[in-house]
Amino acid sequence: MIRFDNVGLRYGSGPEILRDVTFHVLPGSFHFLTGPSGAGKSTLLRLLFMSLRPSRGLIFVFGENVADLPRPGRAALRRRIGIVFQDFRLLDHLTTWENVALPLRVMGKKESDYAEDVTDLLRWVGLGERIHAYPEILSGGEKQRAAIARAVITRPELLLADEPTGNVDPAIGNRLLRLFVELNRLGTSVILATHDYSLMEQLEAPRLMLDEGQLKVSGT
Repeated sequence: MIRFDNVGLRYGSGPEILRDVTFHVLPGSFHFLTGPSGAGKSTLLRLLFMSLRPSRGLIFVFGENVADLPRPGRAALRRRIGIVFQDFRLLDHLTTWENVALPLRVMGKKESDYAEDVTDLLRWVGLGERIHAYPEILSGGEKQRAAIARAVITRPELLLADEPTGNVDPAIGNRLLRLFVELNRLGTSVILATHDYSLMEQLEAPRLMLDEGQLKVSGT
């Protein structure tokens, strides 16, 4: 599903932020992405989402060499990926329900076909009473949960999550982890970036460990 071969990334003429990164992700797998702050976790996720291009090396997503793809081709692949950004990226003029339903609406689905699923998912992530609220009145943790719900509502083939439990209490964090695990059980590959070791200890999954721009894989 995903393959990185000796990938390096630098901005301008500065030093490499990532160097010689090599790993692969199989369909239906679950990986934790970890490392100290500033290690490059968010940058690696942006490369996976094809919003950044590497300075060197090869990246294959769903079997396609990203370097060979024109913009429409990359956009088509992104539609198969769900992503949870650290800055949420909710649309301020849409309610919580409308933000979560947006990917389905963009796909051309009828509201009557997905309305119940959106409502049920929002209740699951603890936002049942915030369905009609706008982002400006949501707390950071509530925005995080809304962003997660939006990322998983389409049951993507690959889910990228950047510190998805960083703004919620441990009980909600554990519940969100169960949501990711269930999505993975249904066939979605998951890469969850976190520095929360208590969260990682709850699930036996390989760890992609970044340190000083280099990556090591721990576990099988």
